[in-house]
Amino acid sequence: MSGFFVGQRWISESEPELGLGILESVDRHQIRIAFPASKETRIYASGNAPIKRVEFRTGDNVRTKEGGSFTIESVREENGLLIYSGATGDLPEADLADSISFSKPEDRLINGQVDQSETYTLRYQSVALQSEARKSPVAGFIGGRIDLIPHQLYIASEVSNRHLPRVLLADEVGLGKTIEACLILHRLQLTGRAKRVLILLPDSLVHQWFVELLRRFNLWFTLFDDELCESILAGNPEANPFLEEQLIICSRSMLLKDERWARYATEANWDMLIVDEAHHLDWEPDHPSADYLLVEALAGNCDGLLLLTATPEQLGTAGHFARLRLLDPERYPSIEHFLQEQSNFVQVAAVAGKLESSSKLSKTDLSFLREVFVELDDAEFEEELKEPTELLSKLVDRHGTGRVIFRNTRDALKGFPQRKALPASLEPRKTDSEEELQARLLAEFDLNTDSEEDSRELDYRRGPRIKWLSEFLKDSEDKVLLICRTKEKVEAINAALLEEINVKAAVFHEELSLIQRDRNAAWFAEADGARILLCSEIGSEGRNFQFANHLVLFDLPLNPELLEQRIGRLDRIGQTNTIHVHMPFLRQSYMELLMRWHHEGINGVEHSLKGGNAYLDRFGAALRELGPVYHIGETETVAKADALIEESRRFQTELEAKLSKGQDRLIALNSFREPVAAELVSDIADEDSDQTLDSFMNRIFDHFGVNVEDLDERSLHLEPGQMFTDSFPGLPEEGTTVTFSRKRALGREDIGFLTWDHPMVRGSMDLILSSEKGNSAIAVWTKEPAGVPPILIEAIFILECVAPAKLHIDRFLPPTPVRIVIDMKGSDLTENLSHAVINRSTRDEESFRLKQNPDLLRALVPNMLQAAREHARLRKSTVLEAAVAEAHAQLDGEAERLRDLKMVNPNVRDEEIEIAERHVHDVTRRIAKAHLRLDAVRMVLQAPK
Repeated sequence: MSGFFVGQRWISESEPELGLGILESVDRHQIRIAFPASKETRIYASGNAPIKRVEFRTGDNVRTKEGGSFTIESVREENGLLIYSGATGDLPEADLADSISFSKPEDRLINGQVDQSETYTLRYQSVALQSEARKSPVAGFIGGRIDLIPHQLYIASEVSNRHLPRVLLADEVGLGKTIEACLILHRLQLTGRAKRVLILLPDSLVHQWFVELLRRFNLWFTLFDDELCESILAGNPEANPFLEEQLIICSRSMLLKDERWARYATEANWDMLIVDEAHHLDWEPDHPSADYLLVEALAGNCDGLLLLTATPEQLGTAGHFARLRLLDPERYPSIEHFLQEQSNFVQVAAVAGKLESSSKLSKTDLSFLREVFVELDDAEFEEELKEPTELLSKLVDRHGTGRVIFRNTRDALKGFPQRKALPASLEPRKTDSEEELQARLLAEFDLNTDSEEDSRELDYRRGPRIKWLSEFLKDSEDKVLLICRTKEKVEAINAALLEEINVKAAVFHEELSLIQRDRNAAWFAEADGARILLCSEIGSEGRNFQFANHLVLFDLPLNPELLEQRIGRLDRIGQTNTIHVHMPFLRQSYMELLMRWHHEGINGVEHSLKGGNAYLDRFGAALRELGPVYHIGETETVAKADALIEESRRFQTELEAKLSKGQDRLIALNSFREPVAAELVSDIADEDSDQTLDSFMNRIFDHFGVNVEDLDERSLHLEPGQMFTDSFPGLPEEGTTVTFSRKRALGREDIGFLTWDHPMVRGSMDLILSSEKGNSAIAVWTKEPAGVPPILIEAIFILECVAPAKLHIDRFLPPTPVRIVIDMKGSDLTENLSHAVINRSTRDEESFRLKQNPDLLRALVPNMLQAAREHARLRKSTVLEAAVAEAHAQLDGEAERLRDLKMVNPNVRDEEIEIAERHVHDVTRRIAKAHLRLDAVRMVLQAPK
């Protein structure tokens, strides 16, 4: 039969673990198949869908939806659908059990359709390695092109392991909130728990997030704008544009300015919503902003919610409460209740601080702790006091918003370099008149402080800053990163610099293509490459230039957070050199005023600020007023500037003291647990150093005919070559360069970073396992072990569990290979004959010997495989017992912990406890129903005499 008909049963070749699918709809371009057993749905292009029609034959024994067994005596077709007939009547294909898997390697063996043992072995290795990768506790974390920074990994692990991940990520600027969110998303994506994701951003961050997700995590999001939505509706006026893609980035302004887009986005259910710059969601009890109401509507329609913001309380208690209310409106019903709760945290934080530093506890402290841990008897309480670290963990767990807010500070973390501010006062050109100088300074002040782009032509030739820069480059051989506001400035600086000095200079701005930006950044990273990289503001977004330690600020931004982002390109955990921040400025210019304010007033050059936007809100207007007249040097203006600097200094001291008390202290303590983070870092480092993937992928490349050129120890250049497949996952026609080295990948963002998480690795394994290649083979002994029977069968079963992805059963039972070696008597010889021993001691055999007696084969193979299956079932019981035990060990404790916490910390939601309890039941029930599927079989014979 041919063609697609609603009601037909199909199986996914790339995802057989989904179970038996049913065709729900067909149109000219695509088909929709539901997989009831796993509660998943897939939409495929009708021309090249990776699916296989399920057609059973006479004599096959199948299971029905009711759980019964049905032996097929005949098959007929009616209106494109199959009807199976048996002793008990007819069985329409729609009534087949949804968890049936469809694989017939034994048929290929009997019919002499065999492959080389090398391909058979590659298939077996793919199953085994895929199983290990899926079960890994760091699956989804190893694939990020990131430094292994402990606090980021801790937060990502803590959040992604929750049933309902709804949290506020509020690390200080430069500590990697975006990386944390991407890590969480990447893990949830790869484990199938967040397939539909909406990322809502300010316009200025749309490009940064798109690049970050693609370059660091190989996640391809679709950028939604008015034009794309209109084009979708033009093709289908009844469509919801936000249901056309699974992974979407769009700006908040797009949804706010057109009510249709906001309505469509809200009606499209999401697994995860991510909102950056959440502190801009203004809220008052009676006057929530349009931004806030939009996010509130979206947040109510999704399970997972990540809010990213600056320091949580920098915009006041009301704004802080409003963001918590988005995470859980039931937990935070009123600001009055929230304020009352907040007042109790100072004492908790004080005791927590003593426990952290192992300081002596006062009688008041001990009395307080005794009241907190009222459920303990006196002996148990005394035992708890002996372990202050564990007691601290339990105390913090019970109090405050530590479960929903994560914030780390530079003060609390280790590994940051020192910063050294190096202001350079310069005199104006002697050729400039006072009027020309003032006009030029005013124009540049306007350019740097206005949001509007400036079209005036810039000329820095023979200017004092260019003279200073050229002299600095002559005196130093170090790499230098220069950041300024616009791409026009970058081009003007580059032209002026090259007239002064012969130096290798690269440029980096938003109008270059992604590929050109990567190439220029890579040239800068090379030891003999560019000496200086000239960046527009985009250079301060998401890039790691940690190999350099000289930063030139050709201009200074008004916003302290933007300055922190600039410095953060070099000031990163793991940077071993002092960061030299050069600030060349004209004496008595607005640049001098901004330098004094950032450096002397708020200490934002040599010290990372808390609450950067608070400074801009407080002092931005005064700076804009003084900037245009500061260079005139009038006594009154200078006095105002001095007063501004002094007031800023006091404000900075008071704000940092305020933000270090009470609830903030509890949040900080709960945002980083060093032992847990150290284990995660160690696990990923072990994966990085293990070269199993290197050798496996080289065998994959060889198998599919990919041309490989070795570049260095762990880097390769790949080209399609004479491939045995129409396309290889992630390999463009022009070829690509890849590395297995994290260090190399971090230094070269233009090359691929291959890990077990990478789409090329995952896709190539799926390519093997979704085909029939390697699922049957025949071999003969070349060095026959003593006492080996004349005919053996090596059967590779896959023990797989059909379950909804949200259960994340792969943690306990991924599709697992069960290998059985059987003789004609049904004896199990698996322990005596390993896979490696058979490979070493055999060679491939042509199938014609078997074709001489097909009846014997049809009688022999099914009986031997049935015996193998019985032995596999015994192994299955052992594997399932271990998986269920592991599930209980991990999940029972979480449910019990949440129940205990609920008694003392109302921040634990009833829904979360119910889900945790139901989760244990659902996971163990699904594991118990796991079934065996024959994936590959190899017959091993005595050599012909």
